[in-house]
Amino acid sequence: MNPTDDRAAPELKHIFDRRRIRAIAQAMQAVHQAFDADAFIGRCDDGLDDLSLMQRLGRVTEALHAGLPPQYEETLPLLQALAPRLDHRFVTLVLPEYVARHGLHAPALSLEALRFFTPYGTAEFAVRHFLRQDLAGTLAVMQQWAEDADPHVRRLASEGARPRLPWSFRLAPLIADPRPVLPILERLKADPSPYVRKSVANHFNDITKDHPALVLDLFERWPRDDVRTQWIVRHALRTLIKRGDARALALVGADADARVEVGALQVTPERVPRGGNVRLQCAIVSTAVVAQTLVVDYAVHYVKRTGATTPKVFKWKTLQLPPGDRMHLDRHHALRDLSTRRHHPGRHRVELMVNGAVRAHASFELEA
Repeated sequence: MNPTDDRAAPELKHIFDRRRIRAIAQAMQAVHQAFDADAFIGRCDDGLDDLSLMQRLGRVTEALHAGLPPQYEETLPLLQALAPRLDHRFVTLVLPEYVARHGLHAPALSLEALRFFTPYGTAEFAVRHFLRQDLAGTLAVMQQWAEDADPHVRRLASEGARPRLPWSFRLAPLIADPRPVLPILERLKADPSPYVRKSVANHFNDITKDHPALVLDLFERWPRDDVRTQWIVRHALRTLIKRGDARALALVGADADARVEVGALQVTPERVPRGGNVRLQCAIVSTAVVAQTLVVDYAVHYVKRTGATTPKVFKWKTLQLPPGDRMHLDRHHALRDLSTRRHHPGRHRVELMVNGAVRAHASFELEA
């Protein structure tokens, strides 16, 4: 989801509507009696209807700044007192955003503030400004966060340093060389929290897009007997598995050359209105003499506004198929517009992939 695109997600910006702006003003005034709530509301309201979600977040942040003491060190305790009074996790992003905009001159104080704020929402976007300013120094602090008792803080150690974090700018030095962040990810490779492990897997998936061999070499050295670590491996390698990478498939127990017969891929209905669903069905029969791990994905070649197509791969099922067994696969695929995808009429090709190789295909017509 791209929060800057209000054409795709018009409701998101109403997180910061006038009711909530008044609530923020009242909460801030309860913490700091000298805060001018009316002036804050006026600053936020100016042209509010025309602002996107992220523009509204920035407006609220700067309106707070205008009404609080000019000394950063005096303001932070007030913002920390405000945090538990805010009623929406996304709204709390104004607090780390304030730190990113006004606290770069005091990194030690600011990073401790981000650690404090992240359990209320997230500070993953704000910490990237400190990484861009001082990569080594900030990573040293984040290494300490990886040891924190709070899973939100441990997740921040991974998520904030992702080289290609959605909704944020890319960290070019870590795209070029991700090795400085590996000690953090190593520390979290068997974290008890699924929330943390998902971040670690997404972080490694980012790295595979530029340095697949580095990730594969590392994973091949990792222990195979921890289910939490193996969960990270499976999810981190999803991009490579969709490409049929032999080493990635081997790490999840699959063979690049799956010994199967695949029946015709059925896509129904053949013509579907925009916003509807198609049903995908297919049968897979094992021709192997031993059980196989099969990673089944499918790709939809979406029609673009220009009439060209671009594929998007989706997970279907990972299964163990005994020798000679038959598995019937059945699922529905929605064609509703999302903030990240707009649907356009035309012929859409669908491909069924087994262990990264296309084994069947069909198509459907999306109507205007």
